[in-house]
Amino acid sequence: MEQKWPQEIWLVRHGQSAGNVARDAAEAAAGHLIDIAERDVDVPLSELGIRQSQALGSWFAALAPNERPSVVLHSPYVRAAETANILLRRLERESLLAVVADERLREKEFGILDRLTTHGIAHKYPELYAQRQHVGKFYFRPPGGESWCDVILRLRSVLDTITREYCGERVLIVAHQVIVNCFRYLIERLDEASILAFDRAGDVPNCSVTSYAFDPHAGKRGKLVVRLVNFVAPLEASGTPVTVGKDVPSAPKA
Repeated sequence: MEQKWPQEIWLVRHGQSAGNVARDAAEAAAGHLIDIAERDVDVPLSELGIRQSQALGSWFAALAPNERPSVVLHSPYVRAAETANILLRRLERESLLAVVADERLREKEFGILDRLTTHGIAHKYPELYAQRQHVGKFYFRPPGGESWCDVILRLRSVLDTITREYCGERVLIVAHQVIVNCFRYLIERLDEASILAFDRAGDVPNCSVTSYAFDPHAGKRGKLVVRLVNFVAPLEASGTPVTVGKDVPSAPKA
């Protein structure tokens, strides 16, 4: 029976960004607005985020050549692209089948809630805050932004591309927290309650790895099975601090 899936998929959240740092400061001070001038797409890695990416790059480089990624897909947002480029320096980019910046892997769009803290949303848009609390983050779409369902819709097409173009390859995806969670929803065939329970349990750590390997004996035709979830041992082994800050936009947990 012909295999349709990649041999392995790694999902990596970008390293700590300047936006993560600014958001943490704003939330700690109970502020309303996250103090960062760049567009969300342009927010770079922090100095620690660069170190985290380097630590993860060393881990990938230490894998046997036939176990390393052969394809790298990444969000075009600067913090994700910088993380991917640091990893690529350790992966011998010229030996890879493909390196692609794919806009479908971009961060969830928060629309008018962009750069607002939880306090800021409740203060500036109390009706939206209440609506979101009622509907839940899976289905709630802020004006000008996306729901988790919207993100999942674009990621379905990413999976179609992966199965069509990279069957049997080892695919590394570098993106954002919501992207990692929404891929988990699709690959693990979860429901709303399950993925939101994972989200409430804790943020996806920066430069953590969630991975899946193809098992020909799983299911009726073989499928991807979980190997790692929010794996941060590469950072811990190198003495690099682990961080779990959200990306720049902020909203309360569902």
